[in-house]
Amino acid sequence: MIVSPACLADALLASASDAIIATDRDGAVTFWNPGAERIFGFSSDEAMRQPLDFIIPENLRARHWAGYRHTMETGVSRYGTGDLLSVPALTKSGQRISVEFTIVMLRDERGLPDGTVAVLRDVTRNFAEKLALRREIAELQRTPRSG
Repeated sequence: MIVSPACLADALLASASDAIIATDRDGAVTFWNPGAERIFGFSSDEAMRQPLDFIIPENLRARHWAGYRHTMETGVSRYGTGDLLSVPALTKSGQRISVEFTIVMLRDERGLPDGTVAVLRDVTRNFAEKLALRREIAELQRTPRSG
């Protein structure tokens, strides 16, 4: 059976596994899927038309918006070719989580940047496990060996 692109797109966009978030040229949310609701805790109604600040920790907002504006001006993002960006994010409850994401540029009819679509995954548990392992390795390296 061959699946139509429209059917495939509908299934992916309706998925609750990964967050799929689209933004317009100004960085306001234009699409918020069930995965985004599950990961961040905000309903689609709460997220729509809002700038992304509500999921970006305050100390990272200036850097985020500088990068976003640069991407909208140039049409180039270093995270659009399969590279993953790992960053902290905020949930509705104020909890900090770790997410990895990649983006796809949206372009207008002239081919100019018109927004983005980001696919995000909550990697908080993996990040915590890696951090614990790094600490354990560092401690083992500091501990003198007897022998």
